[in-house]
Amino acid sequence: MSRIIFAGTPQFSVPSLLALLNSKHTVCAVYTQPDRKAGRGRKLQASQVKLAALQNKIDVYQPTTLKSEEVQLQLKELQADLMVVVAYGLILPKTVLEIPKLGCVNVHASLLPRWRGAAPIQRALLAGDDTTGVTLMQMDVGLDTGGMIKKASCEILSDDNGQTLHDRLSAIGANLLADTIDEIGNLPVISQDESYATYASKLEKNEAQLDWNESAIALERKVRAFNPWPIAQTNLFEQTLRIWEAQAISIPTTEAIGSIVRCQRDGIDVVTSDGILRILKIQKAGKKPMPVRDFLNANPKYLR
Repeated sequence: MSRIIFAGTPQFSVPSLLALLNSKHTVCAVYTQPDRKAGRGRKLQASQVKLAALQNKIDVYQPTTLKSEEVQLQLKELQADLMVVVAYGLILPKTVLEIPKLGCVNVHASLLPRWRGAAPIQRALLAGDDTTGVTLMQMDVGLDTGGMIKKASCEILSDDNGQTLHDRLSAIGANLLADTIDEIGNLPVISQDESYATYASKLEKNEAQLDWNESAIALERKVRAFNPWPIAQTNLFEQTLRIWEAQAISIPTTEAIGSIVRCQRDGIDVVTSDGILRILKIQKAGKKPMPVRDFLNANPKYLR
């Protein structure tokens, strides 16, 4: 039976923490990001991992960095055998990686070495990947470059978006961790092939603006990948609309790129550089997301 430090922050991490709590091992401490201001009132909010840890009466630590001697001394005093990291959000320096007897392992939401970095789920959707998964990795000082312990793959469905794939991979990661935790330290660690490495850069808000000069399939992938954040958006009907759902359709047209060729209750069809993007669910500023049908019922003048 091992003493384990768990480090994670968002909802993605919570099932993995619960998997460890349900194992024969002891989670001796949880590390998570400091509380952040969020919501309209800008009140401090605890991370989902912190809430789960407190519910289970686990000691919580929230340093702003792991580079200070004080924080590293604190980590040593916990006398952990292993540190499990799942979407923590802080860099682990070499000195920290070497503190637990068995080192630090990471549950990463891709099939490494593809999609190292901050946004592997969304980048897989944007690229049109058919398959993704989770890799349990022995951490080193590089960015998701450590040796691979075990993988679990899953199909990316045609209607997956950032949220649905996130939820599925979160569960897969927790199961992979539960199935492997007893054997860590005794399993072979396989080096990554650098020639297959790709980088999943952090999502930026400015990526959410749809460019009709792209193909319909590329725009559909953006809509899916950016749901629930930052949400794809475009200017239609002289206003900015956020696009929550859309479908690429292969219909030939001679109309100008960016023009609306059809506007009915089942969808708004916009010309792209290759095919039509049918918008299915939208959101006006200050309003809730709604099916196009509801939008057009309130604005029948747009029907054509």
